[in-house]
Amino acid sequence: MTQRKGPRALMFQGTGSSVGKSVLVAGIARALTRRGLTVRPFKPQNMSNNAAVTRDGGEIGRAQALQARACGVPPTVDMNPVLLKPQSETGSQLVVRGKVRGTVRARAYQDVKTTLMPDVLSAFRTLAAEADIVLIEGAGSASEVNLRENDIANMGFAEAADVDVVLIGDIDRGGVIASLVGTKMVLSEQDAGRIKGFIVNKMRGDASLFTDGMNIILRQTGWEKLGLVTHCAHVGDLPAEDASDLVNETPVGDGLRVVVPQLPTIANFDDLDPLRSDPGVTLEIVAPGRPLPVCDLVIIPGSKATISDLAFFKKQGWDIDLKAHTRRGGRVLGICGGYQMLGKSIEDNEGIEGPPGLVEGLSVLDVQTVLTSDKRLTEVRGLLVPEGVPLTGYEIHVGRTTGPATQRPFATIDGEPEGAVSPDGRIWGTYLHGVLSGGNARKALLSRVGRAGSDLQDHDERVEAALDAWADHLEACIDLDALLALARPV
Repeated sequence: MTQRKGPRALMFQGTGSSVGKSVLVAGIARALTRRGLTVRPFKPQNMSNNAAVTRDGGEIGRAQALQARACGVPPTVDMNPVLLKPQSETGSQLVVRGKVRGTVRARAYQDVKTTLMPDVLSAFRTLAAEADIVLIEGAGSASEVNLRENDIANMGFAEAADVDVVLIGDIDRGGVIASLVGTKMVLSEQDAGRIKGFIVNKMRGDASLFTDGMNIILRQTGWEKLGLVTHCAHVGDLPAEDASDLVNETPVGDGLRVVVPQLPTIANFDDLDPLRSDPGVTLEIVAPGRPLPVCDLVIIPGSKATISDLAFFKKQGWDIDLKAHTRRGGRVLGICGGYQMLGKSIEDNEGIEGPPGLVEGLSVLDVQTVLTSDKRLTEVRGLLVPEGVPLTGYEIHVGRTTGPATQRPFATIDGEPEGAVSPDGRIWGTYLHGVLSGGNARKALLSRVGRAGSDLQDHDERVEAALDAWADHLEACIDLDALLALARPV
């Protein structure tokens, strides 16, 4: 197809959270990129503890990193200029253009938003200058009219950037006709006028059963029907954005059993995706109130609020379960915040996570951590110790961890030791996210447990294949030519 002259943009908003906006944008981005268009993803504001490190030294939501991959380009901070990383039920760390700007409480953020629109628009214009089309993802629900004032995530941004909108509804949760039609009813006439088309997502079964439903939405709203997206199994191989999307599995057969406690502010949980897709591994997410079951390996994942998640861990009695697991000879892997928890203590003199003080760790690894305000954000390549297997990953953390166990490193990065291992070699701590993605590194780690996983494929290769398959699926479900026609010059 012929490329359009000048940059264009189209925004995708949802009737609610988790309707599939992120993966739809990723799939559409891959499909349009394969058509020869220069595509860039953009999300003005994201709320997620699943973050990615960018090559320009910042951090953004991991969903935008996936969308960048779909476009065939490295992620940059401009793709997600405002990132909120929840640290409690009411407060979040505020990241602007990839750098931490402070901590805000939910109500106070409503006023802070007024100062962020210039950063958001500047980032958007930077992307538009290098693209044929920018695909913009909204946040949450377009119908949250109570938050419309000073909005930078949905209609507020659409108005400021003067872009039109496609609205996405989720049929799998029920009530999709009411949610799409109802969104038009609660929006102002001006905002509703920006919506030009709609997509119904997550259809299971016979798609023809919803033909009348699509026509009813068309008649009630006047919006163009762009497609009914049926269920696609390949989406399961793409990283989830929200912790609520974590899928539990029922242990079966003689495969390796890996258990992960579900922490309140679990972060960078896509570390677990390579295990979920490995047919030789059963990954079990343990919900609060349940004991850690007998297993081969316990993984304590990353955390956005290590000290409070550690207290939560102990409150569940998981500290007792963990020590029983280690007495049985079980293995433990702590990643980032999970690594810090495994040590003897965590010291927060600067009050980074709350009132200054010192807390006792799980004391299964002879290290101690001091939290510092400096945040380390970097991509790394190194070698797994002692196997010498190459690994890749990234660091995104605050704090320094020291102690005798660091003399037995988990890995080496540029020849320098990283992480720590217990004297018996059964407990491993590392700051490196993504180490399980490489097939050889994953097999080496799981081989230590005694029953190796069966899938040697690099997880990145699996994600690439899933993106292509998902794009193929969307080509069949969505009228992409009609969608492109809705994208206006910016």
